[in-house]
Amino acid sequence: MPLLVGTVRVTAQASSDSLPEQPTLENCVRYALQHVPLIKQAYLDEAITEHEISSKLADWYPQLNLTASYQNYFQLPSSYFNGGFIKSGTYNNSTAGFTATQNIFNRDVLLASRSKDDVRKQVKQTTASDKIEIAVGVSKAFYDVLLTHKQIDLLEEDITRLTRSLKDAYNQYKGGVVDKIDYKQATISLNNAKAEKKTYEEMLKAKLVYLKQQMGYAGTQEIQLVSDSTQMEKAALIDTLQNLNYLNRIEYQLLETQKKLYQYNLLYNKWSFIPSVSAFGSYNFNFQSENFSNLYNQNYPISYAGIQLAFPIFQGTKRTHNIKIAELQVKRLDWDIEAFKISTNTQYAAALASYKSNLNDYYVLKENLGLALEVYNTVQMQYRSGIKAYLDVITAETSLRSAQSNYANALYQVLSSKLDVQKALGIIQY
Repeated sequence: MPLLVGTVRVTAQASSDSLPEQPTLENCVRYALQHVPLIKQAYLDEAITEHEISSKLADWYPQLNLTASYQNYFQLPSSYFNGGFIKSGTYNNSTAGFTATQNIFNRDVLLASRSKDDVRKQVKQTTASDKIEIAVGVSKAFYDVLLTHKQIDLLEEDITRLTRSLKDAYNQYKGGVVDKIDYKQATISLNNAKAEKKTYEEMLKAKLVYLKQQMGYAGTQEIQLVSDSTQMEKAALIDTLQNLNYLNRIEYQLLETQKKLYQYNLLYNKWSFIPSVSAFGSYNFNFQSENFSNLYNQNYPISYAGIQLAFPIFQGTKRTHNIKIAELQVKRLDWDIEAFKISTNTQYAAALASYKSNLNDYYVLKENLGLALEVYNTVQMQYRSGIKAYLDVITAETSLRSAQSNYANALYQVLSSKLDVQKALGIIQY
């Protein structure tokens, strides 16, 4: 049967932001991937990157410009001619010109054209990496809330048992079978259980708020997590014989993409020894007149076209050093990749060891829980029959409560460490 857990009161800001009707783990993760600000920012980064690529590629298209001006001379310029200075020109001048340029070879535009696909890949891989982190964070917070709620349920069961034990001890005290020590010990145990339950209830409030934060929810709608304990136990298992493959890790894929971009940067610096070539053309309207009223009656146009080659001959070995820097950046990234492989091996080994240890604890503690429950029921009946002392009941009750708590903790630890193994293997993908 599904277990409904984790209640907190909230008010939805809008229907589109309301929490899932069935807040299972899958639905909570799905909700987080749609509402966490980090993911919204990641999608905006993708859109920004797309526009940046288009902006750089736009330089391949012809560039057309218009300039216009009007100029009035208070005094005409003088020119030296035939041994004397004479005035030249007209008092009113106006020009309007269209200029067009077309890049034929330009290393900036060529770099944008060559690297655009990998730039897109990099930003999408960054988004995928953010999604994985969010999914793991939501899952762990989800399990933590379930664990805390389970601890509260166990304490409620404990309080019920202790209340019954207190009643038994009180009745035996009134009947003169035992002294009041049993009755007082039962009262102390019950009070301790109630205090511990209150502590967990306060912890639950904070953990629900943290889960909402991980999900990207800032409203106040009531939430009740849905979980099937049987399914959780089945979900705790994972194949521990899987081989580690670096290619599955999004971090490795990001490093490979970054290496390609560094290699493009190396090419870009090598292209600095190739001249940039562009074609250009211009058509200018040229109006001149002594009087402003007649300025635009006569046009003396100027037009031309040509090809421009730009090549810096010597830059103080700057280009050579830039090439060397780009080469060293590629080599340095190779060592980042090597370091990542080493750290991933360590991470996987540690995650797998933790998972196996937690799984073993889970099986042992599950068996202990059954034994503790059997012992408690036997001791409780023996106490009522006058065979056992109340101290034995307290001991059995403490053992049962400890076994229940340890079992719940063990299940959470297995589920949490399983996520770490999956993350190390790179099988959590979005």
